[in-house]
Amino acid sequence: MLRRTIAALLFLTSLFCVPAARSQAGPVEGEHEVQVWTGGGHGFNGSQSSDSVWNFGLRYGLILTAPHGPGFLRGRLEYALDAVPAFVVFQKQNTAYGVALNPFAFKWALDTRGSVVPYLEIGGGTLFTNTQVPAGTSRINFTTSAALGLHFLRSKHNISAEVRYMHISNAGLATPNPGINTIQFRLGFGRFSQKE
Repeated sequence: MLRRTIAALLFLTSLFCVPAARSQAGPVEGEHEVQVWTGGGHGFNGSQSSDSVWNFGLRYGLILTAPHGPGFLRGRLEYALDAVPAFVVFQKQNTAYGVALNPFAFKWALDTRGSVVPYLEIGGGTLFTNTQVPAGTSRINFTTSAALGLHFLRSKHNISAEVRYMHISNAGLATPNPGINTIQFRLGFGRFSQKE
């Protein structure tokens, strides 16, 4: 399943690497980002390495700064929040269904002149599930994540593709607290609002 996901991601990414006839201008200071995204991945270490996740969410972001910083690190800071109405954790014992709210994500979008904008992101939130995640722990967990991604700007919208590390843990609400570490691939479809 992971191989098929990687192959599909590479194929879709190659489609969007073709230059657009007219690229979208964003992201620009003061603009808003609205996005629909989906992602999934697999555990990679510890007792929960056989667990997998899939999620679907909605994002609202605000570009906070004009470009600044040295050399190739020059970029813009964006604050975003995600509502995640579908979050599924596939565990050995059972499958957990949940929702999440990620009240903070900070994205550093590099200042590029072309239609491809690389970015780095860190963020976190809270996950509520119908059963314990991992089994025998808690139905309330916290998520922390870091991502490397690319925005492919088109004339009216953008596509994003990223690799994301996510840690799911109950932060000591229950004992034991083994946590789940995943590597996920995420695709998004959205737009940066254009200034009038």
